[in-house]
Amino acid sequence: MTNESPRPRRGAALAILAAALAAGGALAALAQGAARKEPAVQPTIPTTSSIKPAPDELRKKLTPEQYRVTQQCGTEPPFQNAYWDNHEPGIYVDVVSGEPLFSSLDKFDSGSGWPSFTRPLEPNVAEKRDASHGMIRTEVRSKGADSHLGHVFDDGPRDKGGLRYCINSASLRFVPASRLVAEGYGKYAPLFGLAAGAGAGAGAAAATATAAAGGPAAAVKEREVAVLAGGCFWGMQDLLRKIPGVLETEVGYTGGWVQNPKYDDTHDSRSGHAEAVRIVFDPRQLSYQDLLEKWFFRMHDPTTANRQGNDVGTQYRSAIFYEDDAQKAAAEEVKARVQATGRWKGRTVTTEIAKATTWWKAEDYHQDYLVKHPGGYTCHFLRPE
Repeated sequence: MTNESPRPRRGAALAILAAALAAGGALAALAQGAARKEPAVQPTIPTTSSIKPAPDELRKKLTPEQYRVTQQCGTEPPFQNAYWDNHEPGIYVDVVSGEPLFSSLDKFDSGSGWPSFTRPLEPNVAEKRDASHGMIRTEVRSKGADSHLGHVFDDGPRDKGGLRYCINSASLRFVPASRLVAEGYGKYAPLFGLAAGAGAGAGAAAATATAAAGGPAAAVKEREVAVLAGGCFWGMQDLLRKIPGVLETEVGYTGGWVQNPKYDDTHDSRSGHAEAVRIVFDPRQLSYQDLLEKWFFRMHDPTTANRQGNDVGTQYRSAIFYEDDAQKAAAEEVKARVQATGRWKGRTVTTEIAKATTWWKAEDYHQDYLVKHPGGYTCHFLRPE
């Protein structure tokens, strides 16, 4: 990652980064500025580890982007990754091994477009000299799995040590504070004012033992399904499929009473079904709460009952069809939080929260409609956060 100084926001950062990469090493070095001094003795970076799966297993476990970043020293785009703007309390662990790496308590907005931290949570981060891109930088890698994480620079907050760990979201999995005990990271719960829980010590020990066989991440779901409705499913799918962490999308009908519905059956609210999108996502990279709060509630107007733009009818209602009690609780929490923000200027968020029922896949010509027909009809767009 390049280190911009001063650090511009969003569009400016993207432009500078693109220019630096295109111009080659000399310009990149200029953008870097003064590099952080390297330690006199470089840490030893393990090339193999008992908690790192074989390459073939990794390709099955990781998304292509996660594999490119962690195993091939890739860099994801700024401002287009899962955690650069994540403010939820919790910890960040290695997506490969589950090693605890960073805490939200040490995260800050650097303006770079990547997650930035002032220090590691544990001494699980190793440093390595990096002479690529015509500059000398300090690469950071996880000690156990030897995953490429990003780089560390010396332009961080001075009152917190002066360091900036600039990390790829694709190298990380976020564990919310509310899930720390359940996922074997109970020792960190007190950092967030939570009880470690009965048997947390044993849980932490079990997590250490599990790490040798693939880490806590190996026990966590790698795929989760969300079913969301918010108007015409063409526009919804076009935005949802581009979200980092989303693996598959499919448009269809759900929530009604007609069996084997077709598109014509949904007109005039006859079937009770909503036009919806079934999303398969990687919860290690994208949490269900973030999918709802940072994306779903921004891509449609949840206050216009049974309507989005010019599309009117119950088939265009705002709805979250939850798969289990955990999704239901998350949906209710996010809906309440969205209502409390006042973003909708006193209007009521009408989003329905209902148990997922039979999913009916829509006709093939509806699938990825805006990919097949660029410039086709849509009333969806991402609103500012």
